[in-house]
Amino acid sequence: MDLGFFARKGTMALYLAVAFLFLAVDPLLDLQAGEGLRHVLLELLFALFTLVGLVALVWDMYREKGQRLRLERDLQDAHGDAARWRSEAQGLLEGLGQAIDRQFQRWNLSPAERDVGILLLKGLSHKEAAEARHTSERTVRQQAREIYRKSGVGGRAELSAWFLEDLLLPDSARHHRAEPETSTQNGEVLP
Repeated sequence: MDLGFFARKGTMALYLAVAFLFLAVDPLLDLQAGEGLRHVLLELLFALFTLVGLVALVWDMYREKGQRLRLERDLQDAHGDAARWRSEAQGLLEGLGQAIDRQFQRWNLSPAERDVGILLLKGLSHKEAAEARHTSERTVRQQAREIYRKSGVGGRAELSAWFLEDLLLPDSARHHRAEPETSTQNGEVLP
């Protein structure tokens, strides 16, 4: 959410507050001047509508500010989680990157095909990969077809699966997910 948006809403709230003050004071002055009750009631009705609009606008600003603060906190949490994950997995990622590069060499991929292969593994579309490499989408599509041909896979999903299918949770994590066993006093194991 843009801070300029809040500034514009704040300015509108200020204008409504000033309008409300004028609309609330004017009927009192009109009563003193001898204006009819109908005229005064109509002006008070306008003042009431202005007050309702002002309250709704301030409430909306308050709600949006809370939402913005929650989103900023969630974004900070996500950045922190990502940084922790990168830190914890740095060695593994470097090893995986080296293993992918060695496999690309075994498949005799050209340097350009290796670059495209990495971008495809990262999930970029052909168009995004072309923009990242400053080349045409047609060139990237051709290089992708060569990668699939040389590696013997049928497409992008199979290429990703080739590298990721053996990544499973470690044995210790799988054991923690299973139902815990309970034992009785005489040593019997109960499910």
